[in-house]
Amino acid sequence: MTVATESLHVVCPHCHTTNRVAPADLSATPDCGKCHRPLFNGHPVALDEAAFEKHIARSQLPVLVDFWAPWCGPCRMMAPQFEAAAKQLEPHVRLAKVNTEEAQALGARLNIRSIPTLALYVNGREVARQPGAMGAADIVRWTRSHLG
Repeated sequence: MTVATESLHVVCPHCHTTNRVAPADLSATPDCGKCHRPLFNGHPVALDEAAFEKHIARSQLPVLVDFWAPWCGPCRMMAPQFEAAAKQLEPHVRLAKVNTEEAQALGARLNIRSIPTLALYVNGREVARQPGAMGAADIVRWTRSHLG
């Protein structure tokens, strides 16, 4: 007799629908049940305020968010590093980007004082925050150190 593995809620980076995925299937490139696109593609997902709320509240995966702005030089320098970190951290961590110029109310509500700022969310709550640009290896190391 096989014991059913508890499934995880994973929010689709494309249509933002919540999917159930068995932990053992995370690395098997699962697709969204609604839009049928891959749940993980090794790239950060761009989130507006509504999508941010869905990913933070509904996903049972940790979510690492890069708060940035297009006019910010260090943000633009860190973008390829964050992209490289996504390839290393997915599918066990969702990486997301929030443009604070487009989501000003969200940035203000979350007290984002400088950019770039990384914030790590686990089970809907922020567990760590790091301002300033970082390289890919440092992003991966910092994230894993806060996940135990």
